[in-house]
Amino acid sequence: MSSETAESKVQASSQQQNKQSGLHCPISDPHINRKEVERISRECRNESFWYRGLPLSLGSMLITQGLIYNGFLSSNPRFGSLPKMAFAGAFGLAIGTMSYIRVCQRKFQSKGVWPFGPEHKRHCHHTCKECEANFGSNGRENSKPSAS
Repeated sequence: MSSETAESKVQASSQQQNKQSGLHCPISDPHINRKEVERISRECRNESFWYRGLPLSLGSMLITQGLIYNGFLSSNPRFGSLPKMAFAGAFGLAIGTMSYIRVCQRKFQSKGVWPFGPEHKRHCHHTCKECEANFGSNGRENSKPSAS
């Protein structure tokens, strides 16, 4: 019983120190619901595509086609307007998706997760089994001694 209370006190104090120092590990935080984080992430991907990415992509493709039709841009002799429209669509999709990042940041922050930005670097003491096998518990790569 005393070992359980000691462990819980150590865990509570380490979590409190991590939160105070800004080195918060979201994996070990029991207050963050992983399903909720996954739901927000999925919602952000969908909304960024439908509300920003797709409209900006279609709009940039429409404008590019209009510029080609009016003669401001020349079409490719072999492929026509397709390369310019594909580039405009891909560029519009990328810019539209990236423009939604701030909205997703606010959604995550409202749930207490700070996954974005250099000022919110996360430090996590959890390591995967593959990393442990490659680097060992001390963080140095396990290498065979050389013959030299």
